[in-house]
Parts: sequence; structure tokens; C-alpha cells
Amino acid sequence: MTITTGTTAPPPVRPYESYVYAYPHKTAYRPLADRPALRSLWAAEPKDALSLYLHIPFCEVRCGFCNLFTRIGAPEELTTRYLGALDRQALAVREALGDEEPVRFAAAAFGGGTPTFLTAGELERLCDIAEKRMGAELSAVPLSVETSPSTATSDRLSVLADRGTTRISIGVQSFVDEEARAAVRPQRRADVEAALGRIRDAGIPVLNIDLIYGIDGQTERSWLASLDAALTWRPEELYLYPLYVRPLTGLHRLGPAVTGPEAQALEDAAWDEQRLRLYAVGRDHLLAHGYEQVSMRMFRRTDAPREQEGPEDYACQTDGMIGLGCGARSYTSALHYSFDYAVDMREIRSIIDRFTDTEDFSRAEVGRYVDADEARRRHLLQSLLQAAGLPVAEYRARFGTDPGADFPAELAGFAQRGWLDASAPDGLLRLSPSGLAHSDALGPALFSPGVRAAMAAYERK
Repeated sequence: MTITTGTTAPPPVRPYESYVYAYPHKTAYRPLADRPALRSLWAAEPKDALSLYLHIPFCEVRCGFCNLFTRIGAPEELTTRYLGALDRQALAVREALGDEEPVRFAAAAFGGGTPTFLTAGELERLCDIAEKRMGAELSAVPLSVETSPSTATSDRLSVLADRGTTRISIGVQSFVDEEARAAVRPQRRADVEAALGRIRDAGIPVLNIDLIYGIDGQTERSWLASLDAALTWRPEELYLYPLYVRPLTGLHRLGPAVTGPEAQALEDAAWDEQRLRLYAVGRDHLLAHGYEQVSMRMFRRTDAPREQEGPEDYACQTDGMIGLGCGARSYTSALHYSFDYAVDMREIRSIIDRFTDTEDFSRAEVGRYVDADEARRRHLLQSLLQAAGLPVAEYRARFGTDPGADFPAELAGFAQRGWLDASAPDGLLRLSPSGLAHSDALGPALFSPGVRAAMAAYERK
């Protein structure tokens, strides 16, 4: 595929604009005036390869960098009420999906928050909701569960292993205690190592370890020390995340270290340079130790069991998702919907309380309609940010057009910056190593004007 480039050098961009894990972002969602019935939303949707996501919005602590929809701690009575609401929601959603055609789930995940904040007995109930209410066969599909060092206890892991968990993801962030404290993540390396030992003992096939680079005081040497500590456990996957300081998070409340726009610009540039340098160090280290790069963040051990990668018949670009819980999203071809979104702890508690009091889950409350242009953007974005790239024929078969014709300016700009792989085979749109490194600038560049405006108008809470 030929991309025409201009002759004028493109203006500089910051490499870390935003982590694009879903599009459109929740800050572009708004209350839905028509509150459409779920049954009508899903009536004409394919339901033979759905993804199921259950959200648990509780953590034992809140890390300084975290802007996830989660609250610290929860009395037993609240987790009981939350699971009760989740059960009611599952009944309503499964009824809305109907029985006119087979409903099949090709993948499942428990996220948060920290799903293993729940007790072993509560995790059993969570699995029952997925299986008995929704009809997901957890032992027959990939099931991924997020955990933390302090909640990865033997009894919880035993439940997850028995119920068919194929992948466990643990947020370590750093094996260096001083760096963990700098990221406002209170933990000791000894506790992290003990948790990893319990995970391996549980026999769950795929272990993923999350690490963060760009922490204050982090050096190439300390970063490599964390990477080597993680490699000792031979994880099937590693995710390397750049640190962000987002509004309303603990690190953001600590305030800037400098004052004045010029001083701030210099500090930002130095931080960008540090993160880019540590990213390259981490990438090269993992590639040299038997890992392949799947995306900017994800690295997979080359000899990891391929049957645990995920379902071959589910594609995040095209297939639907059912999200249960007050922080979960659901995707149809025409509407992405969820519940209200917040980062501030008081607002989150209020939203959780409203969720647990809800009796009628038959309608979508908050979301954003997705038109043909947005569908194209989403498909291009989610495909291009993967190291494998986008087969143009796949895009053409879905939309009847070529990405180069639909997004000429954006792709030309990427090519001009050297972000597209000029050596990719004919018919494959793929990022260069520099493009992968700048994924967090490239992704936001594909946002539509409407989504940008909605995100800019969102009032943080």
C-alpha cells in the first residue's frame, strides 16, 4: 500500500499523549436521552463470538498513578450487595440477548480494580454469575483475571485455577522498593516474590507481569534490575507501561516539582526522553531474552503455549463485548455504553452505591453512538497499534474502502514521521519500530473531531 507523504517536516509531538486501550474513550460518553432497551440494541448483532468482561471496582490500596474506576476497601456488606447487583444485571443482559439464535462467549475476563480483592467464596460466586447467568463456559474459553501481590492468596488462586483461568495478570510495576514507594504503591519485593510463587504453584498457564518505566529516580540500571527480576519467573507475557500522571490521581495531587511554563516544558521534555530511552532499553532486553513484541506495551515469550493467546474467532475490532459491573463497557456495532465514569473517590463511591441499588438493568444509560466513520477509525486504530499491523484486504472486506483513501492525511503524516514500516509486504499497513514507540501519540492522532470535542468538554470528577 502506497502512502503519499508531504515535503514539509511535520511539527514535533510529545510521544506520550494518551494510552488508547479503547475508542472512543469513556470521557466521550454522555447520558443517553433515549435510554435504549438492551434487547433492541442486541437484536440484530452477531452473538456467536462475544467477549465477556466482569468488573470489580475494589482495591486494597490506590496507587499514585491509578485513574481506574475503583475504590479503596469495601466492607463485606458492600461486596455482597455489589455481587447481588451484578447477578441482577447478568439476568437482565442475558434475557436481552434472547434465544432466537445461539449466544456464545469466545473469551472472558475479570478486571477492576482488583477482582481478587474478593474472597475465595465471592470469586466462586463471580464465576457462577459468568457461567450460570450468562452461559459462558469458563473452562472452555480463555479466561484472564487481574490480581495484586497482597490479594494473590493460595485459596483465591485455587478457585480461579479450578474454574478454568488461563491467564493471571499481576501488577508489580517495580521490583525496586524505593521506586514502588515513589509511584505511591506500598509493597515490598519479598511480598511480590511470594505472590509470584503462589501463582506459579497454582498452575495457571499464562502469567503476565506489569512493569512501569518513567518513575521518579528510575535509571537504566534499576529498570534492567526489575526486568531481570521479572524474567526469573519466566512469565509468558510482560507488559511495559510508561508512567502517566493523570488528573485527580495521587501523583497529580502531589503537585508539579517546578513552576512556570518554560521550566515545566523543560521537565516534560526530559521526562519524555527518559521514558523513550527506558522503553527502548526494555524492548531490546526482552527481545534478546526470547520475547516477541506484540504491541508497544505487550511482549510474549516466543515459546509460550499458543493455545492460550486467545480465541481465533474473536476480533476486538469487529465482535461485540458484554460488560457487567459499574465500570465495564459494552460494545455493539452502533453503540458503546457503560455507566457513569469518575476518578475522584467520592464520586466513585456514589456511582457504586447507585449501581448496587439498581433493580432494572434492561436499558443503556451512558454511552456514545458509533457511526460509519468512527467504526473505520476504531478498526484502523486497534489494528495499527498491534505490531502485526493491518491487512488492507481485511479492512476492505469490512468497509468496502481502503484505509489510505479514508484517512489520507493521518497516514501521510505517520509516514512522514517514519512511523510506518516502508518494508512491510504489499497489502500490509504496519508500524515501524519508531511508530510502535510513539503509539501513544499515533493513537490519539486518529481520534475524530467529534470525539476530541466531547473529551475536551468532559468535566472531570
